[in-house]
Amino acid sequence: MRIIIAGGGEVGFHLAKLLSFESLDITLIDTDKERLNYAESHLDIRTIRGDAMSLSAIQEANVSNSDLFIAVTSQEATNITASALARQLGCKRTIARISNIEFIKANGVVSFKDLGVDELISPEELAAAEIQQLLDQSAFSNSYGFEEGALTLIGTTLGEDVPFVGKSVKEAASIFPDVHFMPIAIQRKGTQFTMIPRGDTCFEAGDNVFFITLKEGVEEIYKLTGKRKASIKNIMILGGGKIGYNTARELCQKKFNVTLVEKNKKTAFEIADLLPNALVINADGRNVELLEEEDLSAMDAFIAVTENSETNIMACLMANSKSVKKTIALVENMDYFQLSQSIGIDTLINKKLLTANTIFRYIRKGDVVDMTTLNNLDAEILEFVVNANSKVANYKIKDLEFPRTAIIGGVIKEGVGIIALGDYTIRPGDRIVVCCLPRSIKRIESLFL
Repeated sequence: MRIIIAGGGEVGFHLAKLLSFESLDITLIDTDKERLNYAESHLDIRTIRGDAMSLSAIQEANVSNSDLFIAVTSQEATNITASALARQLGCKRTIARISNIEFIKANGVVSFKDLGVDELISPEELAAAEIQQLLDQSAFSNSYGFEEGALTLIGTTLGEDVPFVGKSVKEAASIFPDVHFMPIAIQRKGTQFTMIPRGDTCFEAGDNVFFITLKEGVEEIYKLTGKRKASIKNIMILGGGKIGYNTARELCQKKFNVTLVEKNKKTAFEIADLLPNALVINADGRNVELLEEEDLSAMDAFIAVTENSETNIMACLMANSKSVKKTIALVENMDYFQLSQSIGIDTLINKKLLTANTIFRYIRKGDVVDMTTLNNLDAEILEFVVNANSKVANYKIKDLEFPRTAIIGGVIKEGVGIIALGDYTIRPGDRIVVCCLPRSIKRIESLFL
């Protein structure tokens, strides 16, 4: 598969890095010589110095024979124009990064596909949506919905008093036969090792476990794990950038009590005019006394989304010390994900990872309609549509030659979620949610071709 990435900034470089691991033919276009030199010396990719809207540059990248053109420069006008040019020059699919979410919401009114742009992606909007999802399932460290909640992925850490700790998956299933969820990935406490659970896998205290669940299963997980569904009403947001503003706007529309702290005076006043229902404070959020004066301890959730990862982490730690129920920090450094649980922050989010998740479904083989990766876990969750010619079609799950490093978490049939066990027969049209480790991805893809 031949992929062209226009824009070698943080998002572009991260995408190039992840895609290069897939042994794909990657070309990176950018005007910055230092960026290109760094990318070329660290990644097995081709680089071209030039403007993303330059016909000569994208033609040099062999755009007419490319499968995917991804424009992720800092200028959305450049991204849209470059994507349109790439499509007209023969590229099979194009994706443009944008910052104006009005374009996404107006996609039904204005046809960007007619312009040559197949997909619009806003990292900031993806991050804001991720925050919304995490607040909806406030007791859990990770949450992701498939097909509007027909199936939900939930991650949580098991305490010693959880009734199935010390028992195998098979034993737990026999004790709780009527539950509507199943485990799909486990990370042992104090390790970076991810395992796909089998019947003889035992749950241990401190395990970070990911479950696929139906809507009714969410409450069961709350009950069995001893988690409380915290009532979230008062929310403080640190940072009035695009993510902070979008999040605050959505939360205000849902009638939450929102306090937003922004140190730039001009930005703070602009947000105050745009969001009359939010309390906007022009101040440095690193000022502990100021946050205490603004009643930080009375907040149900604290969301730190400034441009500085360290500021976000430290602010969330401070909020934790004031017994705030839910803390979410935006970070740019992927290495921080390994620290989230140990340092006491509920959840870390990363724009690059969220963007990569969205784009990755276009490079996966088989009919992939959704995809996510798990924070701090080397596992992918893929949602495949079963076609009549798929190798899994009309087979029972127990009869499939499925690798041990992958597991079917659930099925969505005609919009309804199903926790499918071994006797379930997969039919064309079913949407299958699979969790797999990197080494088994190619094998899984082949089953759904």
